[in-house]
Amino acid sequence: MHSVWSLLHRLGVPITRAIWRRFIQMMRDLRRSEIGGKATALFALLILFMFAINGLNVVNSFVNRHFMTAIENRSMDGFVRYALIYLAVFAITTIVAVLYRYAEERLGLVWRKWLTGEVVDRYLEDRTYFRLYASGELSNPDQRISEDIRAMTGTTLSFTLMFLNASFTVIAFSGVLWTISPLLFLVAVAYSILGSLLAIYLGKPLVKLNYDQLDREANFRSSLLRVRENAESVALLRREGRLKMRLREGLEQLTANFQRIIEVNRNLGFFVTGYNYLIQIIPALIVAPLFIQGEADFGVITQSAVAFGHLLGAFSLIITQFQSISAYAAVVARLNALRDAMTQERPHHAPSVEFSEDCGSVAFERLTLYAPRDGRILLKDLSLSVPAGVCLLVRSTSEATKKALFRATADLWDHGEGRILHPGHEQIFFLPERPYVPPGTLREVLLRTGQEKGIPDWQLRNSLNSLNLEEALIKAGGLDVEHQNWGDLLSLGEQQRLAFARMLLAAPRFVFLDHPSRGLSECPIGELLNLLRHRDITYLTLGDVADDPRFYDRLLEIDDDGNWQIRPPGDRREHADPTAAIRSLAQPGTPPASEDAQPV
Repeated sequence: MHSVWSLLHRLGVPITRAIWRRFIQMMRDLRRSEIGGKATALFALLILFMFAINGLNVVNSFVNRHFMTAIENRSMDGFVRYALIYLAVFAITTIVAVLYRYAEERLGLVWRKWLTGEVVDRYLEDRTYFRLYASGELSNPDQRISEDIRAMTGTTLSFTLMFLNASFTVIAFSGVLWTISPLLFLVAVAYSILGSLLAIYLGKPLVKLNYDQLDREANFRSSLLRVRENAESVALLRREGRLKMRLREGLEQLTANFQRIIEVNRNLGFFVTGYNYLIQIIPALIVAPLFIQGEADFGVITQSAVAFGHLLGAFSLIITQFQSISAYAAVVARLNALRDAMTQERPHHAPSVEFSEDCGSVAFERLTLYAPRDGRILLKDLSLSVPAGVCLLVRSTSEATKKALFRATADLWDHGEGRILHPGHEQIFFLPERPYVPPGTLREVLLRTGQEKGIPDWQLRNSLNSLNLEEALIKAGGLDVEHQNWGDLLSLGEQQRLAFARMLLAAPRFVFLDHPSRGLSECPIGELLNLLRHRDITYLTLGDVADDPRFYDRLLEIDDDGNWQIRPPGDRREHADPTAAIRSLAQPGTPPASEDAQPV
């Protein structure tokens, strides 16, 4: 296998030594995993079947030889005897070949399931999916996880078995061909080497073309998916014209690249087809004179054709599989890019978020946040401690600043420095402006994973009733009816209140709200905030000028240049110095984040 990868690298395939080492490490991880024993047993069974098939092919070549010789000699006894043996060998070969194919597909499925599970776990750990989305550094990770892993596991196994089988075939039939004619053996070796070099020359452009094709197919499919997901908005805004132009442009790029692939395959096909046709006549050209001169039986001609075909097929694997190899190389390179993107370390100066179960506050220590594109300061040196029971309204004329603070507190912002301290994600809930209602039952939507059997139905219904969601319960058909697309069933306001109900059932100590007056427009925001106070849930809110400050204990204002000030919500005086803020509200026993973090 190592020689194969070296050959691919010389062809210009984007596979490096590092990728090769990772591939080997992946195989070791598979062997050590919980399915390692089953995978090893299936692979050993495949090797056993491979030996059996090659042995049966050799036996079949000799049976064919004697069968044809019996026909030449007009021997009825020999004809019947070898015909029966022929049928028996065919029957056994059929059974072994079918079992071989079954074991190969079973091993491919086992490997794909394990590897996809590992990648999905890594993709969802530490919010890797969000980092890839926010950075835009990798296109179509979903396609790489679903389709590329399927192609990689199946094709890797297929190629491995092909090369092993080719090695066994060379060993099995080299001796057969050499005993018939040493010249024929040398012709087979020379013909396969020359053919491989020409196939490499003609097919080399396929590597990059296949790599580009995978991305362009995925981009086109993503564009179509966005039309489906935003069908109502597109219809209302009449944006079909612009979308049609973009889809046409994507289709043009896709088909132009595929047209180039077709042209390269055409040129390669001319050569490969002619190459395969010559295989049928070369043995007869060399062995037939021996038969004519009486130096060989007639059956030797057919045996030489069979042996020559098997041997040349083994030597010519690069020729016959070049198109598949080029596509496979593109898949491996894409998966390696996915792995690199998912394992990329967090930036050194990214704000760190620390959790403490004993912490009774949300605290920011010398927190500075930057814009990801131009490095502009969004928030400068924020040092603030928000204890439990003190509700905070955050205002800024910059939406980017508020979004950065919201995401940094949730450990989703990599551009900045400083520290953030809060009780942990089990005790702080983040409610974004745009609701997300995942597929599933209403019970699963309302409860955290693992809580489905721990909270009684009456409590779920009371939570829904408190937010005027009785109609949503009726639309859903009850708590345990599966729905794939809640957007088709519930209004946007109902989805937003459903997310709020989930937060109430989770009963965290803190909640960070992203513009609730926008998102929860169907429900009086004052009633919802009072409901949080009644449940002893401290809320921090990203708000607008229109938000009523009377529902808050303190107001944090952030200027466009990143400077900030904190004051009582009814106090309209400007504070140039943040240290003038009130310090008396910090709860006893609350550990301060640092000497610089001032309590509100």
